[in-house]
Amino acid sequence: MARAADRRAREATGPHRRSRATLALVGSLIVLGMVAGAVLGVWQVKRLGWKLALIERVEARIHAPAVPAPGPKDWPAITRDTAEYRHISVTGHFDDARETLVRATTDLGSGYWVVTPFETERGFTVLVNRGFVPPDRKAPASRPAPAGNDLTTLSGLLRMSEPGGAFLRENAPDDERWYSRDVGAIAKARGLGYIAPYFLDADAAASPPGTYPIGGLTIVRFHNNHLVYAITWFSLALMSLGAGLYILREERRAARR
Repeated sequence: MARAADRRAREATGPHRRSRATLALVGSLIVLGMVAGAVLGVWQVKRLGWKLALIERVEARIHAPAVPAPGPKDWPAITRDTAEYRHISVTGHFDDARETLVRATTDLGSGYWVVTPFETERGFTVLVNRGFVPPDRKAPASRPAPAGNDLTTLSGLLRMSEPGGAFLRENAPDDERWYSRDVGAIAKARGLGYIAPYFLDADAAASPPGTYPIGGLTIVRFHNNHLVYAITWFSLALMSLGAGLYILREERRAARR
């Protein structure tokens, strides 16, 4: 009976004050949540601004008129931020005997990119991704006769080298297994000389309708979830603040009682 009475008395007095050690631990966690949420939220807002600027810059490059491909004097300054997806053009002829087939997965299915050295009239070579071929068009004989030494002008998007290979798949030049358009490795395997550090993704106009390879299949897509991430982190900061205010209110109530 006495124990029941004591319990009822404790319940009647309302919530008890927490120990200082408990309050210190809970307070530290709340402050950590607030600071971490705010800092990461601000960081994601900055990332959002950077991504939107990147998308705008790339869109402008893609739809701009083609300009001459960067020559050797410009190569040291070429980076993904400064050059990738520029619309460029080259004039010269293909070296069809030294093409490379790179595994590809596209909206048209699985197959290969046909990557061919292009000797420009300016004295350097650039690899050109002429487009996609399905497995049954892998053999050069199954496609239209090559242009040979005919002077050709084509345009497309400047793309940076893709070294190494694809996810969990490394390029194996000795076995002719290519999973990425690695400019340096392809140039070495084909014995190419003065070659640009980038490759050109050919426009659709480079391949007449109904012929192979099929050009113009470059997909430019940027994942942009930074706004969602920012909202998530700011929400964490607000929830931490709410938890802190709730505990502060309960402690004040307990102190008054």
